[in-house]
Amino acid sequence: MKRVAAIDCGTNSIRLLVADVDPATGALHELDRRMTIVRLGQDVDRTGRLAPEALERTFAACREYAQVIKDHQVPGGDRPALRFVATSASRDASNREDFVRGVREILGVEPEVITGDEEAALSFIGATRELTAPATTPSAPAVAGAGPYLVVDIGGGSTEFVVGDHEVQAARSVNVGCVRMTERHLADATGTVPEPGTPTPAQIAAIRADIESALDTVEQTVPLRPATGGSYTLVGLAGSVTTVAAIALDLTEYDSEAIHHAVIPLTRVREITDRLLHSTHAQRAAIPVMHPGRVDVITAGALVLLSIMERTGATEVVVSEHDILDGIAQSRVAAGGGG
Repeated sequence: MKRVAAIDCGTNSIRLLVADVDPATGALHELDRRMTIVRLGQDVDRTGRLAPEALERTFAACREYAQVIKDHQVPGGDRPALRFVATSASRDASNREDFVRGVREILGVEPEVITGDEEAALSFIGATRELTAPATTPSAPAVAGAGPYLVVDIGGGSTEFVVGDHEVQAARSVNVGCVRMTERHLADATGTVPEPGTPTPAQIAAIRADIESALDTVEQTVPLRPATGGSYTLVGLAGSVTTVAAIALDLTEYDSEAIHHAVIPLTRVREITDRLLHSTHAQRAAIPVMHPGRVDVITAGALVLLSIMERTGATEVVVSEHDILDGIAQSRVAAGGGG
C-alpha cells in the first residue's frame, strides 16, 4: 500500500483525501476526508480575478490541511505523495499566480491548474472505480448501475460530462456551476443574493437558458444519449448532487455512507428542485443536511442536475461520494508518488 494525499480546490470548496492505495488494484483505504467551503471563485465570473479575501480563506484551509498531511506522515521529498489539483475558478483568474505561489509556500507542491477535460477524466476514474471493478467476494453486495456511464460533476464554476465504460470515451467541461449561475443570475452588484433569496420566474428562466445552451455545447462532443439506443447509468458527483440526495433520503444529518450509491429518481429531484426554488434563504438554511456554504447556491445546483436529467432522459441518478479526489489519489500512485 502507498500512502498518498489528494487536494481538490474548486470554485466553492477545497477538499482533502489522505488514503492508502494498492498500486496493483487501485483499491483505496480512506484515512481522512474533509471539506471546507472557501468560495475561491467569489466574483471571478464578474471580475476575472481571485478576490484577496477568497485567497486568504483558501490559504487558511491549506494550512489546516498541511498539518493533517504531516500528522498522517504522507511522504514528501523529491517525489511527494501529495497532488494538488485546482479547477474552474483558478483556470479563469488573471491573478492565478498569486494562488499558485501561496499554495506552494504552504504545502510545498505546485498546484496543477488542470483543464476541464483533465478534470473530467479524473472525476470519471474516481466515480466509477467501484462500479466497474469485479466483486471481491461472491457475497459482495451489488453496486447500483451498470455501464456505459455518463458521469456529471456539478461544481461551483463548471460542470464536467464524461461518457465511458471501463475507460473514458468522451468528455467535455462547460462553465455552468452552482456558484457561477448564482452570481450571474441571482446576485446583486456586490455578489450577494438579496433576501429572501427566492428566485423570480425571470431569473429561473435565465438560469435554465444558460444551462440549455451549455448542454447544446456538450452535445457537440459528448453524446448525452447512447447512439445505439438504450441508456446510460447517470452518475452524479459533488455537493449539489449529494445535498439533493440527502434531502431526498430525508436524512436528519449528513451521512456519506447512506448517500454513497443512493439512487434518486427524477420525480424526487424535480420535487426537491421545486421546493428549493420556492424557499427563502432562511428556509433552505433550516434544512438539516444543508451546509451553510451551500444555502445560497443549492438552488442553481439543483437546477443544473434537473436540467441534465431531463435532457438525457435519465429516470434516476446514482449518487457517488467518490469523485475527483479519489481519481487524484489513484493517479498519484500511478505517477510513482507515495511510500
